[in-house]
Amino acid sequence: MARDITLITGGVRSGKSAFAERLIPPDSTEVFYMATGVASDEEMHIRVQRHQARRPSHWVTLEEPMHIVSRLENELSNRDQPNHILLDSLDVWISNLLLYHETLPYLDVEQKILSEIDQLITICKNHTGTITIVSSEVGLSLVSSNKLGRYFQDLLGIANQNIATVADKVYLIISGLPLQIKNVG
Repeated sequence: MARDITLITGGVRSGKSAFAERLIPPDSTEVFYMATGVASDEEMHIRVQRHQARRPSHWVTLEEPMHIVSRLENELSNRDQPNHILLDSLDVWISNLLLYHETLPYLDVEQKILSEIDQLITICKNHTGTITIVSSEVGLSLVSSNKLGRYFQDLLGIANQNIATVADKVYLIISGLPLQIKNVG
């Protein structure tokens, strides 16, 4: 299997995750599903349950809200390389990191998060199978009226651009419909 990096972006509840899951062939046996969401309230708990119910039971689910890079490095060094890795989602991961570091000066937080993104990109480039990353598109929304919201938009926008640059395929999901905006090869 050749290396393939795919970025799937779109609005909230646009069908990004379901589309990403459909890209993985049904007969695939070696799948890592990296879940970044935390079931911190009832609505999020229901959302997580729905995602879990939709996925094949043989997929290996790795719940990791903060330390995606070190977790992936650890899992990839201690197990057979999976054919497919699905990271759902980049925006929740960045939000988790931003909230964790919110007491630090913004430039320090920006440096930490962009360094994590660079490390994730390195993992993507070195993986021999497919990696699919789900992320929300913030470039079509209004500029946030609060500082933390603007930080999030800025960091996610940069992260999406950096991953799209190295991705082989990029899809924008609108109302459940995929629009392929990049296809290398």
